[in-house]
Amino acid sequence: MALFGNAHTVSPQSAQQDYARLLGHGEQVHAAFLLIRDTILFTDRRLILIDKQGITGKKVEYHSVPYRSITHFAVETAGTFDLDAELKIWISGTPAPIEKTFTKGVDIYEVQAILTQFVAR
Repeated sequence: MALFGNAHTVSPQSAQQDYARLLGHGEQVHAAFLLIRDTILFTDRRLILIDKQGITGKKVEYHSVPYRSITHFAVETAGTFDLDAELKIWISGTPAPIEKTFTKGVDIYEVQAILTQFVAR
């Protein structure tokens, strides 16, 4: 499904190893999703959006969003004809949400639970 631009689950342990250089001391990856070349990490401290750019993907932009900056979020579950679930996250000071699409195989309720756990602190 990655060919269609939809996220799928990545092992948190694998993401922990692959992105160890991005993580602070003791920071743990709780969930990770791959979207073609981009990656979304949910750690115990922040949301990390990894955006590989260009044809080769050698240029990479890393967005670190502390959970305290998230003002609200929404999830849209997959339907009968629309097989994708969507996540929208609004960051304080930014009118447009960050939008990510997940395949039906990803439990969007798990994504919501992770965000709720960290945003509601």
